[in-house]
Parts: sequence; C-alpha cells; structure tokens
Amino acid sequence: MTAAITAGPVSQRYVDPSLIDYFTEQLEGHYRADVLLGPHDLIDTVSAQYALIDRLVRVATGETRRGLLRVGAAYAALVGWLHQDARDLAEATFWRGVAQEVALRVQDPLLISYSLVNQAQVRTDLKDGPGVIDLCEAALNHRSGLPPKIQVMALQQQAHGTSLCNDRKSSDRLLDQAASHVSRVDDELPWGNACRRTPGYLEVQRATCYGRLGLGKEAVALWSEVLRIVPPTARRDRGVYLARFAHAAALAREPDQATELAEQAVSIALDTGSARMRRELTTLRSAMLPWRDTRFGTTLAELLTPLNAEE
Repeated sequence: MTAAITAGPVSQRYVDPSLIDYFTEQLEGHYRADVLLGPHDLIDTVSAQYALIDRLVRVATGETRRGLLRVGAAYAALVGWLHQDARDLAEATFWRGVAQEVALRVQDPLLISYSLVNQAQVRTDLKDGPGVIDLCEAALNHRSGLPPKIQVMALQQQAHGTSLCNDRKSSDRLLDQAASHVSRVDDELPWGNACRRTPGYLEVQRATCYGRLGLGKEAVALWSEVLRIVPPTARRDRGVYLARFAHAAALAREPDQATELAEQAVSIALDTGSARMRRELTTLRSAMLPWRDTRFGTTLAELLTPLNAEE
C-alpha cells in the first residue's frame, strides 16, 4: 500500500505533456496482460507506474497536471482490480478509494462514476447487495449526461447487486437496459473497455447472476454459449468462467459435467494464481456436497488438493 504512495515533498522538474500519452498507451498494454497473466505478475509493475504518476502530478501544472490525474485514476483503479483478483480485498478497497480521490480532485464526472462502479465491484465480492445497488445508483445519478460505457458498467454491476438480493426480475431488467447501450459505446477513453474487449460480456454477467440465484439450468445454457467464443489466450477469464460453469452444472444436478469442468479450471488456476478462480472453485465444493460420498465427490477433492496445498 505505502510503496506506491510517495510521502513528503517532491523535487521540482519539468513534466512533458507527452507523458500523458505514454502512460495511456502503457495502460492498454496492462489491460491485455491482465487477461493473459493474472494479477500477481502485474501488481508491482502497475503500482510502480502509479507511484511515478503521483510524483509527476505534484509538480506538473495546468492541463498536463489534469491529464496525469485522469490517467492516474485509471491506474489506481487497475491496481485495485489486480488486488481484488488476488483476493486481497483490504488492498482493493484502499486502491478503489485512491481512484475515487483522484477522480474527485480532477472533478471529472465520468471518472467519479467509474470509481463508484469500481467500489461496487468490491462490494459484490463482499456479498453486500444493498451496498452494490447504492453505489451504482450514485454512479447513475446524472444518467442523461453519462456516456453509454458508464451506463453499461453501472447497470450490469447493479444487476449483480440485485442478484445478491435474490431479485431475478430486477437483474434481468438491468442487464436488458445495459444491453441497449452496448452498441453505442464508441468513446476513446482508455479505461472501462471490458464491454468491448470481452466476448459475450453481458452474457457472462447474466450467467454469473443466474448461478448466484441458483438457476443452474439457465446458467449452464449461457455458459455453454460463452465458452464457445472466449479465445484460449484469455486464460484467466476462461478459468473463471469454467469454474462458474462447473458450479452451474452442479446446481443443475450434472455432477459428471461439473467435475470435468473443474479439472480444466484448476489447471488454469494453478498457472495464473487467480484467487478469484479459487474462490469460485470453493463455491463449487459447496454445491457438490450432495455427491461428496460418491466418485464425483472423491474426484473433486483430488482435483482441489493442489489448490489447498498452496493456500
């Protein structure tokens, strides 16, 4: 936490405006690497770059300073996400707070809404449905002036909040509203591009909500479609989806399919170190309890043993 935040005064220096483009271009590369590598190999790199941006902001002036603040908010949000994926929710919460502070300092309504959605993501992992809904409603307060990207992000995250409250009707309604905005996302902002970068983005959200709601068969049908279009290179995402698919199969009372999918997910979890994947597989263990004394339960326990050994 402290390593990426500079304490004390910073020596005066000239800050070239072209550094804004440099950090923006680097940010896109970090997003791509996150999909390929997972969190642990990137946290130190992205945190160090945020530390540099923070030092430059302290001595920059005018539009250069504002531009660095904007890109700095995106870097802080990414560090928060990486910690969240690594299942360090305390650090994730800290960095989401840093992102919101920077957004407020630059007085950018879009970044402020973005930071609120990011905080709602942490609340989703904490299983705080009402908190997720509160934050997403705050992000959407000025909906008429928000670009489609922000509306998609906030609406789909609010759907997760309502699914945590066991409200399928609201989840479906919010995801349908988000879907109506996806085709209009055309801005050049470097952050919040998962809805364009992730194949089947809203189908992924709906399948996740359905699994959380206990709708196994519906979730299985959606995950089957999603896994057909996710590229093999997106290993971290693919592993998370496989683990959620396995959980849905268990809910649909298909233990054979659940264990087959779990085997694939465990292999990716061991490679990437994604704590998110491990959490999903832990959820699968609970869903498979009806078969714990059968060969399916034995197979699953054997599959999860390497993950337990690394904890």
